[in-house]
Amino acid sequence: MGIVKEFQEFAVKGNMVDMAVGIIIGGAFGKIVTSLVNDVIMPPLGMLLGKVDFKDLAITLKAAAVDAAGAEVAAVKLNYGMFVQNVVDFLIVALAVFAMVKVINGLRRKQEAEAAK
Repeated sequence: MGIVKEFQEFAVKGNMVDMAVGIIIGGAFGKIVTSLVNDVIMPPLGMLLGKVDFKDLAITLKAAAVDAAGAEVAAVKLNYGMFVQNVVDFLIVALAVFAMVKVINGLRRKQEAEAAK
């Protein structure tokens, strides 16, 4: 029974609950940013660059073929367009996290200054 009680105390600590909420919110935020990049930012950028769909940008390293048994062998592609989308996705998330940390640090400094008075 001691291990169950110990686990219960660990699981309901404030930090554990805060971390769980952060992970859930982070997952939802990630989906929103992915949609923003895929559905809002990249289509106009693709239009400006000559009606390009970034999802389709790839370099074919080995073309699709049919082997001796008659089975189709898929092409080997380097999908750099998807990579560009993921980099933009990451930069937006990183910028948002940076802004959030900056605000939190500013609030923390303000509280510490008030507590020192």
